Amino acid sequence: VIMDRYQEQPHLLDSHLEWMLNMLLKLIRDEKSPPLLVHLGFKFLYIISKVRGYKTFMQLFPHEVADMQPVLDLLCRQDPKDTETWETRYMLLLWLSMTCLIPFDLSRLDGHLNSEPGLNREPIMDRILAVAKTYLRVSDKSRDAASVLVSKFVTRPDVKQKRLGDFLDWTLTTISQASDLTMEGTVTLDGALQSLAQLFKHGKREDFLQYAPTVLQCLDQKKIAESSLAMLRKLGVKVVQRLGLTFLKPRLAKWRYQRGSRSLAVNLAQSTAAGKVLDAKPELESGSREEDYDIPEEVENVIEQLLGGLKDKETIVRWSAAKGIGRVTGRLPKELADEVVGSVLDCFSFQETDNAWHGGCLALAELGRRGLLLPSRLSDVVPVILKALTYDEKRGACSLGSNVRDAACYVCWAFARAYDPSELKPYVNQIASALVITAIFDRNVTCRKAASAAFQENVGRQGTFPHGIDILTAADYFAVGNLNNCYLTISVYIAGFEEYTKPMIDHLVSRKINHWDGVIRDLATKALHNLTPQAPDYMAKTVVPQLLSMATGMDLHGRHGAILACAEITHALYKVGAEIPVISKAEVLIELLFNHCVWICSLQEAAVSALAALCEEYYQLQPGVADTHIQYLAALRSPEVLTRCGCALALGSLPRFMIHSKLQQVILDSLQEACRMTQKEGFAEARRDAATAMARVCVTAGVCAQGSPDSAVCEKNVTAVYEALLDCMNDYITDSRGDVGAWVRAAAMTGLLDLTLQVAGSAPELLSPAICQRMMCCLAQQAAEKIDRYRAHAGSVFLQLLHSTQPVVPHIPHREELLSIFPPHSAESLNWNAASQAFPHVSQLLRLPVYQYHTLLGLAVSVGGLTETTVRYSSHSLFEHLKGIQQDSAALLQFGDTLLRIFRDNLHNDRVSVPFLKMLDQILANSCFDVSQQENHQDLLFLLSLCKEEIKKSKDIQKLRSCVAVYCGLILFQGDVRKKILVQLMMLLCHPFPVIRKATASQVYEMLLTYDDVIDAAVLDDVMTVLSDTNWESDLTTVRSHRNQLCDWLGVPRPTVQHGSPSLPI
Repeated sequence: VIMDRYQEQPHLLDSHLEWMLNMLLKLIRDEKSPPLLVHLGFKFLYIISKVRGYKTFMQLFPHEVADMQPVLDLLCRQDPKDTETWETRYMLLLWLSMTCLIPFDLSRLDGHLNSEPGLNREPIMDRILAVAKTYLRVSDKSRDAASVLVSKFVTRPDVKQKRLGDFLDWTLTTISQASDLTMEGTVTLDGALQSLAQLFKHGKREDFLQYAPTVLQCLDQKKIAESSLAMLRKLGVKVVQRLGLTFLKPRLAKWRYQRGSRSLAVNLAQSTAAGKVLDAKPELESGSREEDYDIPEEVENVIEQLLGGLKDKETIVRWSAAKGIGRVTGRLPKELADEVVGSVLDCFSFQETDNAWHGGCLALAELGRRGLLLPSRLSDVVPVILKALTYDEKRGACSLGSNVRDAACYVCWAFARAYDPSELKPYVNQIASALVITAIFDRNVTCRKAASAAFQENVGRQGTFPHGIDILTAADYFAVGNLNNCYLTISVYIAGFEEYTKPMIDHLVSRKINHWDGVIRDLATKALHNLTPQAPDYMAKTVVPQLLSMATGMDLHGRHGAILACAEITHALYKVGAEIPVISKAEVLIELLFNHCVWICSLQEAAVSALAALCEEYYQLQPGVADTHIQYLAALRSPEVLTRCGCALALGSLPRFMIHSKLQQVILDSLQEACRMTQKEGFAEARRDAATAMARVCVTAGVCAQGSPDSAVCEKNVTAVYEALLDCMNDYITDSRGDVGAWVRAAAMTGLLDLTLQVAGSAPELLSPAICQRMMCCLAQQAAEKIDRYRAHAGSVFLQLLHSTQPVVPHIPHREELLSIFPPHSAESLNWNAASQAFPHVSQLLRLPVYQYHTLLGLAVSVGGLTETTVRYSSHSLFEHLKGIQQDSAALLQFGDTLLRIFRDNLHNDRVSVPFLKMLDQILANSCFDVSQQENHQDLLFLLSLCKEEIKKSKDIQKLRSCVAVYCGLILFQGDVRKKILVQLMMLLCHPFPVIRKATASQVYEMLLTYDDVIDAAVLDDVMTVLSDTNWESDLTTVRSHRNQLCDWLGVPRPTVQHGSPSLPI
């Protein structure tokens, strides 16, 4: 932990490295130290080398002749497969690498190899090579140290003379035979490539030149660049670039651009003393003939592979390739080097990926830093770098390009150090604006900081950036870390400098208000608001027209950002008192609000609130007189759901003067049509908003009993409005999202409340008893249904109408009884969302004849539902009501008639019929009807016929199961009804669905156990045995024989199919 604190500034350890190393080596060399202590010492050495870097730290190891043998022996005693002691092997390999540098022939250290008879010792040279080859194949970090050992050892004069060729043969053979598809092969390839890279880096050119073509050919055959492993591709690029440097003579190109001293202090001193900078610029046009030498043909292959590496998908590969391009280009003639620069610039084509752009930026930075990018090429390079500074490629829900922008900042940083201010002077304003924009407006914090650092470097090195010092004080490396601060504070300060104002505004308009990230769009519009005082005329005359055209474009993000930007800029122009000529085109804004923004649901409500204000301001010639036609009626029939929604809401928000004289013929007829249910289930949202709009329009228009139907709600149109809203209360359409009709019902309930209170307060005579009765009954039904949220909404509307005193709603049926059930003082404490509180109150409406049908219809859906709490409390409340009327035969008969009417009216309506059958099963199971008075009653026969009709040709398993349960419950009624029920049950025992046959047999078995008077006791055991032992899921032929036997025992006829010819068995 202590050493990690020095990770960023490891040079601070330099004065302490020696004593720490000596202390640990003393412990390691002590023969009395146990192995665990030795390993711990090497572990500490590794930690120090990791922080400081092995290249610096390994130089401190003692490397005398006497150290080689002990280090080698200790290394040979290690187990390469021990995963706990890899730090020991790593440090021993580095130590051995230093001891290999002794300036003596290694044969002298072998001594008398054959002095002892019978003992044949291996030479040290072979032992070290064997150790290196072994550790080049291990999977831990010792492999890296082994490659360092190879580079130090094999390049020794005595070793390279005897073993270099053999070692390279071994390495190439290893590469050819290894496969990167296995872990072992990957490790082997990694070690071999590392050793090659180190050898060609540290070895002399004349020693390795003869082997370079063979190595390159081997790598080409292996196709390392096509490997799926990034590390292998990186090592392949490193080896290729080292081969390229081997092919070329190690000379410094005389044509390169030289700025002079790179020390800022020296430059300033020379500038002060001599009055000019002493740049050592050679004449670039006078090429030296000494450069004219033959370039090996392999160099073209090398450069081609390096250029391919610039487009690799991994950063480490691209970075290595960029450095290789810089190194190799530095040894090429001027003409060939310029071709390389042209090839690098090809990476910036828009057909290329972000990887190619990133690699191209890294390569340009390397070329510029090394003086290989001549000033004549800046006219080609600067434009692509400016594009790279704003590179942002959308990919799905995010974007790519932050690494490209970061690398482009590095290019600008490198150019600041590479070129004289006079060379960059033509491009200063472009580069300065681009860097400032990236530093304050880039979404990625690393890019903002990189741009700030590049800007600072240019200000210090070039000294030509406009207002550079002032900007740096506001947008330094740390200040740009906060995104909100950049957009809302720093941008305002920098925009105060004229050179940056318009570029910043243009960038926000073209790049940021259409950004994929909503946060950036929001900040960009706020930034435009803050920048408007700096250039109000430019905003009003240039920017706002651009935004209006963007707001009608195809890009969703662009429309959103343009609308926000229009609002922010308009607000800012208003505050500064500037003229806003384009806002007079109110039609553009209104069309924008609804014809395009309806696709963004979150904006619809905001658009609705804005429309009324715009209409009041721009469409009223004089108070109460409109000067335009209503353009949203045709869109109510649009095939796009959200277009219908937006236009319906728009109609609902129109001010009164715009709907005057158009209420009935234009608006209400269209909205009533939009409210009607169609076969297209996807228009639920449109019907919801049409119902909402209809109520809003009526409330806005006002009520006048004897008025014109085109100007107000009156006796001629009030019935049609109520019928449309009440029809919406029966919208139960469902889709993949569930009961979407509930949205329409909720909107209708809200609309009924608002409209009824308006009519009751202005012209109560318009509310007929029939309208009030139907409205309250529909609300009672909704208050008894299963969805908590909509039950609560219906209950709230029901009580508000009941308890309203200012005004009083007339003609509410059973008002006094309702007030006793729902007292005004307890209405607020009633939680309609809680089934335990709602259903005990709602079930009391069953006592009131007017409400009984609709309340029982709602309860049927709840009692036969799926939610446990809803089923429990609704069924309990229902049975409590039935228990209370057990002694009242008239009430019980009326309840039965209502049940039958509900079943008849909702036949084949699965939303009601399936839960109704479940409820009926529970009613029968709880013996809620008097059996003695129901024998052969016509109501039972009617109920039986309804059940038969309901399941006829049905494939609904749930419905069939429920009907079987009802049949078994009806068996308790004796007489002709019982015989008919047994026939139906026998038919279901041969139903085509095996699961229904099995369920029917099980239910009949339980029924016979419960009611012992159904069949003769003599055959009871036989019937029970057949029901329980038969496999009712087997084929129909087998099942039918058992079923027919049961029919004979039960005394019912065997079921047959009637075809007009002799009956066929079923």
